[in-house]
Amino acid sequence: MDALLIKTDAKTNKIMRTIAKSLGATVYSVNESQYEDLVFGEMMDKKKTGTLIDRNEIFKTLNA
Repeated sequence: MDALLIKTDAKTNKIMRTIAKSLGATVYSVNESQYEDLVFGEMMDKKKTGTLIDRNEIFKTLNA
């Protein structure tokens, strides 16, 4: 199954939802925070290296 995420204003969302439902698609709504989580997760997936890093190194970098 594939999914399409379209970020629009409220009026356009309503129109797009109606069209998608009439085409037989399942429609889910996400709020701004959920959208940001999805985008952040996608960014993390693209940057994965498979290398394990010591926890202290991560916190040292975050606190710099």
